[in-house]
Amino acid sequence: MTLSIRPELTTADQVLSSLVTQTKPEVTDADMMQAVRTLLIGLGEDPDREGLKDTPKRVMKALQFLTKGYHESLDELLNGAVFTEDANEMVLVRDIDIFSSCEHHILPIIGRAHVAYIPSGKVIGLSKVARICEMYARRLQVQERLTIQIADALQGLLKPRGVAVVIEATHMCMVMRGVQKPGSWTVTSAMRGAFADDARTREEFMNLIRHKPSFS
Repeated sequence: MTLSIRPELTTADQVLSSLVTQTKPEVTDADMMQAVRTLLIGLGEDPDREGLKDTPKRVMKALQFLTKGYHESLDELLNGAVFTEDANEMVLVRDIDIFSSCEHHILPIIGRAHVAYIPSGKVIGLSKVARICEMYARRLQVQERLTIQIADALQGLLKPRGVAVVIEATHMCMVMRGVQKPGSWTVTSAMRGAFADDARTREEFMNLIRHKPSFS
């Protein structure tokens, strides 16, 4: 559902009175499966042959799962798991597996996220940090935006002294097609508060995500 405002209106009252609710057209599962059938035919395949007969349904289900973050919200995800705590040192969750999809080619983005924050009276359940990463990753994305969304979500939820997010990922649109450069990695970062303002705090975070952890 979107709201549109006619550009010729200028006053606040006129703008408020001109809000028009526009309902997006419904797209059914059958519509999506038909779109996949059309793609298969365009590729020179027969969607009715044995191996492809159920492919439209499989592709639809796979895409719905890979983009399920569109139908999730921070409120539902958190489920009240924000706690008052007298903590003021860095909290870091590193090596969070990330699986996303490039919005330009709908090909996989695979990597890891490292997320830290410095509490200011509030902490979040550790698993929720990973779930926030998952929610935003399960959308059509560019890595730069994904990094910013995770940082801004934590900043808005906890109002901490600082937030830092680094994502390291490889993009199949660069590996499987185009320049075809396997082994290339893209690194993006978003720093808020103390991590942006204090070089020592930022360096501590970077040092902590640099070493290889071992739990054996």
